Amino acid sequence: MCIRRLISPLAAATVAVLICGPAAKADLLIEIDKSTQRMTVTVNGAQLYKWPVSTGANGYDTPSGAFRPFRMEIDHTSDEYENAPMPYSIFFTMTGNAVHGTEYWRDLGHAVSHGCVRLSVSNAATLWALVKQQKMANTSVVVTGEIPGAKPSTVAAVAPGYPTPLQASVQPPHAPAPGLPSLFSLFNQ
Repeated sequence: MCIRRLISPLAAATVAVLICGPAAKADLLIEIDKSTQRMTVTVNGAQLYKWPVSTGANGYDTPSGAFRPFRMEIDHTSDEYENAPMPYSIFFTMTGNAVHGTEYWRDLGHAVSHGCVRLSVSNAATLWALVKQQKMANTSVVVTGEIPGAKPSTVAAVAPGYPTPLQASVQPPHAPAPGLPSLFSLFNQ
């Protein structure tokens, strides 16, 4: 008799666990192409946004590579550049490179920053909320391309004990279309 009383709640709990299960993990990919000054944002391979950006100017090149963001600040100001506002900052290198909003929206589409990736404040707010929702651990920032006429791009320096750029062997969050090379395969050359 006691066992029959336990079976019904136990069965209901099992069904609830199977239906609800753990939350689904989404892969968020932020691709920044310095040659076109564009950012593409995809979740699980589905493109959500394509925005104009401003990457580092000649002499201040944004480092190329695959990175994992490690810090987010909604209302950051630059310590290096006269307390310049950096709203909705998503830091991806230990040397201070971040994706953030800018009030200089007329410069978007041109490489004019000191190494950060600038986008409009409204787009930065959208991206910040998406990274917060999907989690930094599930987010990759991939920077490719060259600024026409610029020196070859640098690779971000990493301080001991801090997050390192993702290795080229890391698999992309989604498979490339058949017949196209993986974006990460570009770093194996």
